[in-house]
Amino acid sequence: MAPHTGSLRDQACLIVHGPDQPGIVAAVAALVTRSRGNIVSLDQYSSDPSSGDFFQRVVFNRPDLAAALPEIEADLAKTLGPLGLQWTLTDRSVPKRMAILVSTSDHCLLELLWRHRRGELPVSIPMVISNHTNTAEDVRSFGVPFFHVPSAGADKSAAEGEILKLLAGNVDFVVLARYMQILSPEFLDRVGVPLINIHHSFLPAFVGAAPYRKAKERGVKLIGATSHYVTKDLDEGPIIEQDVARVTHAHSAADLQARGAYVERAVLSRAVQWHAEDRIIRHGNQTIVF
Repeated sequence: MAPHTGSLRDQACLIVHGPDQPGIVAAVAALVTRSRGNIVSLDQYSSDPSSGDFFQRVVFNRPDLAAALPEIEADLAKTLGPLGLQWTLTDRSVPKRMAILVSTSDHCLLELLWRHRRGELPVSIPMVISNHTNTAEDVRSFGVPFFHVPSAGADKSAAEGEILKLLAGNVDFVVLARYMQILSPEFLDRVGVPLINIHHSFLPAFVGAAPYRKAKERGVKLIGATSHYVTKDLDEGPIIEQDVARVTHAHSAADLQARGAYVERAVLSRAVQWHAEDRIIRHGNQTIVF
């Protein structure tokens, strides 16, 4: 079932960021008024009102929005350009196209597919790509195309090339739902869309295989998960969302892994929803999340 977008019809989302200065809020509000729009919600943040950076997310309703977008965009360029501000404008009724990459662990994948089927994620899912086949039947049961792209051996270039062919022109962002392959810098240069990843929050501790067993041996009291944008620096991209769960000495390594999987599912789902709803502004290696 596709996400319900009827309530988002004729709603636009405007993201503005750049050097803070007097008059930005007034200029944006006046622009929306000129376009015959009505502001539904407005969030803003300044890192320093005297010499910092300004971030704003505005949702507004405008009848016949699709036809009016070119005129509104021209007004934005004329109004915000001289202020040194960057902006993006999107039609909220058009869901973003989200591809999912997965390996053998299915908990994050199935959570996203389930939430999408319930209409909780404002996305379409044109494909799931995996280097294994164990999730194929589950994916197809949701009516989503499944593609198997094996990735064996040290040279991943052929597999990455095949994935790039599948993604090209078909997606707006990619989610790594426990995709246990390191993507090359060349892949990241060519993919052309944002990638969102999820991993346990022990890093940089307990690197490699069996992190929950290592955590149990160390006697950790907190486990968690981190979702972030993917950059060429492995697991060091801008963080979108994190969460934790408390554990005790009585929990086995399997208990820790089960609790960790629960947190991973929730954290990744929130990160995906916020990205799909244009709630995230990337600023260097940080994010502003409205």
